[in-house]
Parts: sequence; C-alpha cells; structure tokens
Amino acid sequence: MPTDTIYGIVGPALKKETVERIFKIKKRRNKKPFIVLISDLKDLKIFGIKIKPFQKSLIKKFWPGPVSLIFDCPSKRFEYLHLGKKSLALRMPKPKWLRALLRRTGPLVAPSANFSGEKPVESIKKAKEIFGGKVDFYLSGKVQKRPSTLIDVRKKEIKVLRK
Repeated sequence: MPTDTIYGIVGPALKKETVERIFKIKKRRNKKPFIVLISDLKDLKIFGIKIKPFQKSLIKKFWPGPVSLIFDCPSKRFEYLHLGKKSLALRMPKPKWLRALLRRTGPLVAPSANFSGEKPVESIKKAKEIFGGKVDFYLSGKVQKRPSTLIDVRKKEIKVLRK
C-alpha cells in the first residue's frame, strides 16, 4: 500500500506473527527492525517509550511528516520488533487519511515493498509481479518515491542515518 513516502508492505505491529510473516515475504533476515507508523503521540505509550525533554522539540519539528525517529524501547515484550536493539524507529505520517487508518488499525510496521536489498517498487503492478499472492491485498495510490529520513534521537546529539 502507499504510505506517506513509498509503497510498503504493512501489517499490525502488535502481532508478532504478522511481523515475522513480513520478514519472510521480504526475504529479510531478522537483523534490521522495521519502521512503525503511528497515528498519535499516545501510541508511544503502547511501546513503553518515554519521551525525554529534549525529544519533545524534535517531535514537534518533524511530526507529522516523512521523518522516522529512533527512540529507546527496552521492553522485552517488543523484542520481535526491535530485534534485541532495544530501540524502535517510529513515524507519524502527515496525510490525514493515513493517520485515520492508523487510528483504526493501531500501529503498523511499514517496510518498503521490495525484497531485502533491492530497490523499492514504484507501482502496484510491479508489486503484484514480485509478491503475487504472498500478501493479502494491494492498495494503489500516489507515493513520493523516496524513503523517510531516519534520525536517531536517543541522545541529545542526534544522528541522521538516512536523508
């Protein structure tokens, strides 16, 4: 489906089986966690993420928008999401339709629609060629064709990991 950035293979972040299925579909080793889309700041509480004072201004600056922020998430409950890294990358997308969807579905993992290491697909037609019946359904729409900026905000000295 289209996200606020590129096409993604999405599924409920709170369902371990779904997250594991997406790893298999993408042929991705469980070493690099997926970005999680959220609808609201309240969703951070779901993952036990506590906002530090310096992070508040960064959140206001970048969200909603095409910027994924990495926060500490030490909870063992979410190890299937953070893969032992004890951190999660989250994004609050700008499109109202997507945030409305997220309010209904809850947080969604949203890795790019491609096999690991390959270029993300730019059309539903290409996605269907690659994934066929391995995904439950396809949604078409416009995308900006660029992945989100990825910023590590766990420390006061932030690191831009992807522009």
